[in-house]
Amino acid sequence: MFEYFLKRLLWTIPTLLGVSLFVFSIMHITPGDPALIMLGEHANKEAVEQIRKDLGLDKPLVQQYLLFISRAIKGDFGKSITSGQDVIIEFKDRFPATVELTLVSIFIAILLGLIAGILSAVKRYSIFDYISMVTALAGVSMPVFWLGLMLMYFFSVELNLLPVSGRLSYQFYLESITGLYLVDSLLVKDFPAFFDAIKHLILPGIALGTIPLAIIARMTRSSMLEVMREDYIKVARSKGCSSTRVVLVHALRNALIPVVTIIGLMFGVLLAGAILTETTFSWPGIGKWIVNAVYQRDFPVIQCATLIIAVIFIMMNLIVDLIYAVINPKIRLE
Repeated sequence: MFEYFLKRLLWTIPTLLGVSLFVFSIMHITPGDPALIMLGEHANKEAVEQIRKDLGLDKPLVQQYLLFISRAIKGDFGKSITSGQDVIIEFKDRFPATVELTLVSIFIAILLGLIAGILSAVKRYSIFDYISMVTALAGVSMPVFWLGLMLMYFFSVELNLLPVSGRLSYQFYLESITGLYLVDSLLVKDFPAFFDAIKHLILPGIALGTIPLAIIARMTRSSMLEVMREDYIKVARSKGCSSTRVVLVHALRNALIPVVTIIGLMFGVLLAGAILTETTFSWPGIGKWIVNAVYQRDFPVIQCATLIIAVIFIMMNLIVDLIYAVINPKIRLE
């Protein structure tokens, strides 16, 4: 098992180097001068040259890339061109909000998606099957921003049950320990703030988790139907195993491999920053931060965010590979 893990881990190194080279090249090929963006179009030439020197933009591209890689390994991505703050500090301030929203939305998607997919496979061609699959198709097709607005209008404006935006109501204050409001409120035993944070998470969590939920439900159903036709399922039934045991023990475990792949990819996508959801609900995550950096040609922010997102995706793929090996030992033997 360790050898299997080590091989997968070593493959991440060239992938990361390739991503870093691609991002560095694209950002420098794109027209525009960061020094002019910082000082304005009417800045004098001497000031522009000084800023370029401070940012290292006067050095050859190869030297700039090697300097960028050496600093990135140490966690130093420089300072933001627009704000002047350390990029990694800005990232740390925003990332917990995205993590918390992602965990809630993926939990909703996995829980409801697996249940819907399993029941649809067991009761295929029933009314429940048709309703759940049509609902899943609608969930995949529905724009996130439109769903978010509809949820806000119905639950916040009409029923006045849930807050419209933000992470916490103004009357609550939490000292940042982990950056995750649910965890921080429990650590300081501030239960009113805990329940208020849950209320703020419900609507964006549902909006963000709808598409993954629909995809997981459809994938689970398809995978379960394929596995249920196998001979070992018939053997398990002939031995007198209960329907619940056949479905949950014999069928579900073998049907999980493609589902785990989808979950891993979806988690990486959501964690990378749900731009539309964060914008709709004024959620202070990394999605909007990255978009603003692209508009402002903030090289350090874009490079930092892209590399960290690449690491997240690679780590998620690594975790998925390990889960494969746990579900099906044949994979690690091969």
